[in-house]
Amino acid sequence: MNRARIIVLTIAIGAGGVAAYLASGSDSKPPPQEPVAQLPTVDVLVAKADINLGQTVTPNEMQWQTWPAATASSAFIRQKDRPDAMKEITGSIARSPFIAGEPIREPKLIKAEGSGFMAAILPQGMRAISTEISAETGAGGFILPNDRVDVILTRREKNPDPKASGDLVVPEVIFTNIRVLAIDQAPKEKDGQNSVLGKTATLELKPEQVPLLAAARQAGVLSLALRSIADVNQVEVAVDDRSRQRSNINVVRYGVTSSTQVQK
Repeated sequence: MNRARIIVLTIAIGAGGVAAYLASGSDSKPPPQEPVAQLPTVDVLVAKADINLGQTVTPNEMQWQTWPAATASSAFIRQKDRPDAMKEITGSIARSPFIAGEPIREPKLIKAEGSGFMAAILPQGMRAISTEISAETGAGGFILPNDRVDVILTRREKNPDPKASGDLVVPEVIFTNIRVLAIDQAPKEKDGQNSVLGKTATLELKPEQVPLLAAARQAGVLSLALRSIADVNQVEVAVDDRSRQRSNINVVRYGVTSSTQVQK
């Protein structure tokens, strides 16, 4: 047997061995994968679309959504516990807005039972009272429903100094951290506007504050000072507990400048 035949035979034997190895490997099965642990889930009632303040809730705004059981709060409505919850909640009024996908919580809803939406969204023990405002007294029209404001009364008093020619201009913060319920008759933003220029603001007050606001409207000009959203949880300071100081300012009356005092 010459050398060429030996080389050809060697190549053939090697190719056959490789083919046999590949054929045996294709028949082998891959090792089984580890089973993936399934997290326990629950079906939670959520807002299917945005629900605005004062809006009546219908089935079109709600749906059941799968939620990890470990992160589902006890305040969420679960389908296994209340399968008819969607029917029960239909007709309720939103006391606070919901965003799409947010779980429905009953403390943010109330049954109107024939009352208007304003009576429905008022917390227990609170009152709604309206007061006239303008662009100048309402932060330039940038106050929206659900914002927090300070209510300032500015009045003129007769100067006790007979030599002074001007009146006293006395500003006073009568309420702090007051929630705005509506501007005119709009309980929410109109068509995505970032400001609502209205003539009337409806405020949420305590019962004892209502007569004070009514008297203040007759005593002078009311202005609303818009508060930062970071101050919402700030403790309200009673007017009677604040120390008041007076400082001098100049008032121009009929072209004559006089020194007067204001109350801080």
